[in-house]
Amino acid sequence: MTTVNPRILPPTPSATNPPLLIRELLEGGVRMAGHNQIVYRDLSRHSYHRFQERVHQLAHLLTAQGVRAGDVVAVLDWDSPRYLEAFFAVPMLGAILHTVNVRLSSEQIHYTMEHAEDDFVLTHQDFVPQLEEHHGRLPRVRGYLLCRDEPADLETTLPLVGEYEAMLAKQPCHYDFPTFDENAIATLFYTTGTTGNPKGVYFSHRQLVLHTLAEASTLQAPGMELLNRDKVYMPITPMFHVHAWGVPYTATLLGATQVYPGRYEPEMLIKLLVSEKVDFSHCVPTLLGMVLNAEPVASGRIDLSGWKLLIGGSALTRSLARQAHELGIDTRTAYGMSETCPLLTAAILPREVEQADFETQLPWRCSTGLPIPLVHLQVVDEAGQPLPHDDESVGEVRVRAPWLTQAYYKETTRSEELWQDGWLHTGDVATINEHGCVQIRDRIKDVIKTGGEWVSSLELENLISQCPGVAEVAVIGMPDDKWGERPVALVVPRDLNAPPEADEIQVFLRQFVDQGQITRWALPARIRLVDEIPKTSVGKLDKKRIRQQV
Repeated sequence: MTTVNPRILPPTPSATNPPLLIRELLEGGVRMAGHNQIVYRDLSRHSYHRFQERVHQLAHLLTAQGVRAGDVVAVLDWDSPRYLEAFFAVPMLGAILHTVNVRLSSEQIHYTMEHAEDDFVLTHQDFVPQLEEHHGRLPRVRGYLLCRDEPADLETTLPLVGEYEAMLAKQPCHYDFPTFDENAIATLFYTTGTTGNPKGVYFSHRQLVLHTLAEASTLQAPGMELLNRDKVYMPITPMFHVHAWGVPYTATLLGATQVYPGRYEPEMLIKLLVSEKVDFSHCVPTLLGMVLNAEPVASGRIDLSGWKLLIGGSALTRSLARQAHELGIDTRTAYGMSETCPLLTAAILPREVEQADFETQLPWRCSTGLPIPLVHLQVVDEAGQPLPHDDESVGEVRVRAPWLTQAYYKETTRSEELWQDGWLHTGDVATINEHGCVQIRDRIKDVIKTGGEWVSSLELENLISQCPGVAEVAVIGMPDDKWGERPVALVVPRDLNAPPEADEIQVFLRQFVDQGQITRWALPARIRLVDEIPKTSVGKLDKKRIRQQV
């Protein structure tokens, strides 16, 4: 990268240059929101003005419990307004918000809390028994604040300081938040990999504000138009996972009505989608499939037409996109990682495609999409040289953007591996076409090398998913003495009482061989029909466990 020394003029002595802090997102959103509300299941709803007061009250509550700038405050909760209040109050104090992945194993939860050096904990009552086991091994934790949805007696050995709502009600409604350096760390969470302990990923105020602004411009862009002040938003991506893709910050900035579903239960999700007239959500394909296949939706008793969804975490297959379209649901994809805050690309439809029929739009909707503003993305070969934009040359995706994590928390070696040559290496392989549209082909560790040829597990999954009778599919490479690796497919039938035969699926795939879309050595060596495919804690296909199972 070339460096130069441009001219810099000194500012007027009395001029100020305010830092980019999360509190600006909150204050701007309250001004924008009007009478819009924050809704929690069928339990509560309040205005943005009241939401702002509650953020200030939580800051007073935490300060009274000894939380200071630089302390780490952990949250174990389902998606709720309490969580949204912590998204703001904790960083606005100068403290660090640790969003604990409650779907990890008990020992992994303990590891992340110990590694993060948590000082104070907000916990839903569902996680109290688990924390009782770990409390003696978390010596830094000074107290636990109980969060619960309904009054209930709770016997526990955990040293609780009180209950969230009861203690919040006693606090003043205004807090004089401090100003500090925008590079102060605001959030911390842990991401799991194929080996080793979960890795800590952290972001500064500056990074989160810039990510929010870029995400807001993307979600409002022509050809996207998913979120603005007049929309009703409900996340179906856990708030512990990359700040629910950062969208709660963006929805707050835009002043949109926000609906929080608590624990993800199909009946409650569908009830809220209908009763609150939700316009926009985001989730992994697994959760979309769960909603589409729920009886009230599949039978047509519930109408979800007009609902718009951003899909990420795993590839959106054309089969699932078609199934949603038949129900009047608008789907498209976005791409990013825990390490990238997460948004890097989005499937924004070009003007000429936006006016076309659905089948013409489908490849664009299911593509990884275009890099969003401020993202510099390259697909490079093994020597680090950028590859041509020909939709054929396959290489690793590497990126630069103002909001990428600068390191793994307390992990020097892993951080150096992540940031080779000044680029963040994603571990994904992709192509780029002449329009600049990215298509992720696979994870580097999931690409199948058979007979010296590379086979994309994602492409095979997409094709098999279109076979009649297939509800879900995962493809992995398994060792083979002759060919090195061979593809193996696990298939969940749509109807367990009338599953498709493995031979039927092979015959279905051969048409794509005849069309030249895949090669004959890409045909799976085995197809196994299963009742369920292992998933990660955030609903992605868990290919590490799948390999162990196979």
